Amino acid sequence: MPRIPGVPTKEAGPLLRVVYWFAKRRLGAVPEPLTVIARHRKLFMASARHELAAERASKVLPRNVRELAVYRVAQQLGCSWCVDFGMMLQKHEGLDIERLKEIDAYETSPAYSRPERLAIAYADAVSATPPRATDEQLAELVREFGQAGVVELTYQIGLENMRARTYSALDVRDQGFTSGDACRIPVPADAPALRSADE
Repeated sequence: MPRIPGVPTKEAGPLLRVVYWFAKRRLGAVPEPLTVIARHRKLFMASARHELAAERASKVLPRNVRELAVYRVAQQLGCSWCVDFGMMLQKHEGLDIERLKEIDAYETSPAYSRPERLAIAYADAVSATPPRATDEQLAELVREFGQAGVVELTYQIGLENMRARTYSALDVRDQGFTSGDACRIPVPADAPALRSADE
């Protein structure tokens, strides 16, 4: 259970109930981080708008490159919720999630293409403390993805750093997105109406 409990349905106002409904419709259930962030109404609304806007705007990079970089951040920072959710997103996109088992050997594994290797290495460099990105690395990324692609990659890596660090600090853990049915996500105990769509 997270250090800050999620807002249960019985405490949710009309707007939050609409957001829960939308999340359930899109994902099959309400993700726990959403319910936790809902404890701060203004940040909740800002976060929801920002996530949707960032998702819609991020269309320059190939999806596999972007998702691998984001997944790598989650894995490196130890956010089990983010890792699980990222695997589900890749699975739903038809990407090969079995190769994620080889991500620590990405530099030599034949499971990864050159563009993917560049993105994973950059995710590692940007996520280090302090960041280790170099001029040479950025130049190589620009040649591969263009300036807009590098901005998108950097932004998505930074965004995942924020998510992973926030959820880890609040102790939001893996909810079983990729074990069995990918979208069977628990919600606050008194919210049975918001459980997975097939329950």
